[in-house]
Amino acid sequence: MKFFLIIGIFFSQILLADEYTQANRILDMQKMAHAMQDIQSGFFYNNLDIVKAGVEDLKSTVVKIGPTKAEINTKDVYEKWMNNATTMTGRTQKRIEKYSETMLERFQDGDVKQALNVYNRITAECLKCHTSLRKW
Repeated sequence: MKFFLIIGIFFSQILLADEYTQANRILDMQKMAHAMQDIQSGFFYNNLDIVKAGVEDLKSTVVKIGPTKAEINTKDVYEKWMNNATTMTGRTQKRIEKYSETMLERFQDGDVKQALNVYNRITAECLKCHTSLRKW
């Protein structure tokens, strides 16, 4: 029993040792953009399965977004202040998750117009983050 516990702790440390890099962030952003495109395609084709797959991809990817190790460990006070948007990022992640679930529920209920309105809210959350953190 102790052996399995030690092995489990060892493997969890190995998995957690991976640091979140800028390249990881770019890949995650591309995955989220693709998920949003899938959702939009599901709307156009009136296909619930495509919308569900897009929502699942979006929800599973948005939770990965965060500061990189370099941003966390920076010594520059101003840069640290500019990058310290973890609170905003957390709120945005929660909103996108909540909006995704709401959008899927609306689409399942046949209220496509409301689902599209919620899709626009998700897009607004993405844009808000990019204008604030990415300085678009």
